[in-house]
Amino acid sequence: ATALACALLLSTAARAQTTINVAALADFAGPYANVMNDMQGGRLAVLDWWNKEVGDKLKVRIAVKTYDTRYDVAQTASLWPGIKAELKPALVLGLGGPDAAALQQRLPEDKVPMLFGTAAYGFGWKPGQWALNVRPTYPHEAAGFLEWFRTTKLEGKRAVKVAIITSEATPAYADMAKGLQSYAKANPDKATFVEAIWTEVQPADLTLQVRRLVNAGTDVIVIQTNTAQAVATKRALQALGKNIPIMLSLHNGVLGASKALGNPNGFAGDYEVGAIADASEDDTPARKFYSTLQAKYGLKSNWNAMTMLGLGQAIVAVRAVEATVKAKGAAGVTGEAVHATLLGTAFSGAELMGILPGVDFNPENPFPTGTAKVNVATMKDGKVVRVAADAPVPAIPKW
Repeated sequence: ATALACALLLSTAARAQTTINVAALADFAGPYANVMNDMQGGRLAVLDWWNKEVGDKLKVRIAVKTYDTRYDVAQTASLWPGIKAELKPALVLGLGGPDAAALQQRLPEDKVPMLFGTAAYGFGWKPGQWALNVRPTYPHEAAGFLEWFRTTKLEGKRAVKVAIITSEATPAYADMAKGLQSYAKANPDKATFVEAIWTEVQPADLTLQVRRLVNAGTDVIVIQTNTAQAVATKRALQALGKNIPIMLSLHNGVLGASKALGNPNGFAGDYEVGAIADASEDDTPARKFYSTLQAKYGLKSNWNAMTMLGLGQAIVAVRAVEATVKAKGAAGVTGEAVHATLLGTAFSGAELMGILPGVDFNPENPFPTGTAKVNVATMKDGKVVRVAADAPVPAIPKW
């Protein structure tokens, strides 16, 4: 009889709990297949943590279902109607550019917001968006680094001479150059734009192009595209016997680039920059949260930038659901309500467990601006070491 009573109590408790569905888009078969497990592990551990630590008290559970889009626009577009019908998701965890391209126009009609863990692009900078990035644009992140570099390395005495290596092969890559040019043009006292070197996505040799940058007295080379371009640039600098610091983004950071170069300390003295916690060895709030997820919530992902993207995206997602539950009740958590929460709430760095410095969307720009700050890390003795925390991100004219 006691067992039956317990079972009845459990089933009543289960009935009292509301389930909120979230869709996760992933790539286990395309260009990001080798790093997807880290990002996905970060996402799932945060959801498990929230369900136990927060959701239980609110009688709410977030259920996630993952779909492999192969990082392909057509695949995302074809899967979406089925995802929407099956899950009726309150939120989508997107992966990258193809998801934005496939769904950006559809999400406002379908009333489902999508969150990205990556930095944003200028072409997404339109009012009324439902596809939102938890980090500002790549040019905003580069500008934050350049202002830090000018103050600390040039003692603020002159403008930083900056060049960028990118490609016209994708709109996202081209956008990085346009945004950086916009920043330099608006801030001639802070940055001088030397040149944009347009090359292939995977260039064979960049020695001639990099020689031009050396001759022009370039202080910093920005490469936010991919590891292949970073390696080709580093090889060119080595061939020329020159050492110009390279600024990388997190998805093509110093560890991955060094590995691809075949030298575990190959990018010593270069930098990786992002408006999200860095995967350095420092004892940060983000590192403590990661350790908790490892110890109690089965996180097996490595301590790296891809895991961080998953953690950052998921922590904003769960906090948005949480705030919506508190405002509207569990039954009121719709895609439209979560979108309104995201646009109307400033989430602090503490609420985001130190993974992000804070997130404040508004209807005018689908990425945080006021709270955005960058972390700057370098490589020393084969390890990632933080050199600056929370360097401010300047405003950039829309491009």
